[in-house]
Amino acid sequence: MSMDDIFPEDEKEYEKHKWVEVDGRLMKVLDLEDGNHVLTQILSTNPNDYLTYNPGTMIKL
Repeated sequence: MSMDDIFPEDEKEYEKHKWVEVDGRLMKVLDLEDGNHVLTQILSTNPNDYLTYNPGTMIKL
């Protein structure tokens, strides 16, 4: 993972990400221009959640 992925140069890149709750699981998603969202991170203590929800998965809210 590059430094630009962790610390983007443009502050607006941070604003595109938000934390949402989907099916009782806390997830960080990236807002796309077409209204869809891409899962970038999931916070869960259940290992099965990581098999069901993968980074890069498109999510409709």
